[in-house]
Amino acid sequence: MQADLLDVVIVGAGPAGLSAALTLGRSRRRVLLLDGGPPRNAPVGAAHGLLTRDGMHPADLKAQALADLAPYDVTVRPDGAREVRRDPDGAFAVRVGQDWHRTRVLLFATGVRDLLPPVPGLRERWGQGVYHCPYCDGWEHEGRALAVYGCGQSAHHLALTVRAWSDRVTLLCDGDPALTPEQTRDLRRVGVRIRTEPVRHLRGGPLEDQSVCVTFRGAPPLLVDAVFLAPEQQQGSHLPAALGCQLNDRGRVQVDDHQETSVPGVFAIGDMTGAPQYVVQAAAAGMHAAQVINTRLIHAAVHSLGAAFHKTPDDGAEVTRPPEPDDE
Repeated sequence: MQADLLDVVIVGAGPAGLSAALTLGRSRRRVLLLDGGPPRNAPVGAAHGLLTRDGMHPADLKAQALADLAPYDVTVRPDGAREVRRDPDGAFAVRVGQDWHRTRVLLFATGVRDLLPPVPGLRERWGQGVYHCPYCDGWEHEGRALAVYGCGQSAHHLALTVRAWSDRVTLLCDGDPALTPEQTRDLRRVGVRIRTEPVRHLRGGPLEDQSVCVTFRGAPPLLVDAVFLAPEQQQGSHLPAALGCQLNDRGRVQVDDHQETSVPGVFAIGDMTGAPQYVVQAAAAGMHAAQVINTRLIHAAVHSLGAAFHKTPDDGAEVTRPPEPDDE
């Protein structure tokens, strides 16, 4: 039924999805926001780089964002989408539990999943001594002994970046010193030490803090204040690809300048698109997509009225025409 047709269903309630829901709610749109669980940054003790909210716990940030939606026509369900399809009339149907919801526009904000290397102890310390972003967590460890895990181009870049926060940086190649001679020279030029021994384990340091003791096979351990790494990632949901959304060569959902995917009427925002992975960047993408979607819905309504104006009696419907302008 038309009365049951939502304007937008947003799949994912991280910073991107919450921001989009806020803007669409304030635009008087009927929105269903599907909250599939805690955000990707849930393990960390604080989110950084967000104006007026620097250092706020991710759970508190999300709770405040959800509370901000209360005045608007935004329904929040603590569920993820199970299935999506496009109906013959062009609307989208989204299954949540055993319920189906129909919507004019579908907005994915399902993020990515980090694929952590299988180093014993690393997963347990993820977000609590092991981090992926020096811009988010570098300041809290500035000037201290730091490590970067990995090798190759991404680790080379990350080690040079982390060096801006400390002059005591060690690159942990974990038995795979796949560095070019030029990369090795770059790192040594700025004082980054290189350890090539296989990493055996990460465990807590001797103090009651988040320091990390890195143990190696056949070599002395290394005590650092924090470890940074750039893990491989995969899509947080299979639904965009199942719906036919094109992925780029990095496995991210391909979007245009308006955040629309290769499937008309389906939008994607945040980390899942390959955008820089910052809270403020995701929130900005959410607001941008919401504005585009609202404008699209406004124009669709105008065209729908125009089609009604031009119906003929042969259609079996009442003819409605715009009023003629007054003669002057």
